[in-house]
Amino acid sequence: MMLRTAVLAVGVLTALAGGTLLLGRADGGAQLLAFGALVTIATAFERWRYRKQLPVAGRWERTGERFEDPATGQPMEVLYDPASGERRYEPLTPQ
Repeated sequence: MMLRTAVLAVGVLTALAGGTLLLGRADGGAQLLAFGALVTIATAFERWRYRKQLPVAGRWERTGERFEDPATGQPMEVLYDPASGERRYEPLTPQ
């Protein structure tokens, strides 16, 4: 989260610097403005593009594979859809 915030800040500051240079008729203002806008838009788009998606309907089968999520320490299990070949990882629920 901190890296994303830092990249957004750099993008916005670069765009502002480019806009200021452009208003002052200095060389390079348009390039800085375009670069800053590109970094800002790309970072915002990345957040939207890679958000968690809702589970897709399918014939999900348990594979018997289990592991501990390194980020959260929570036990996870692997589900497999034979029709698409997709694998999904879900928190292990006590049965």
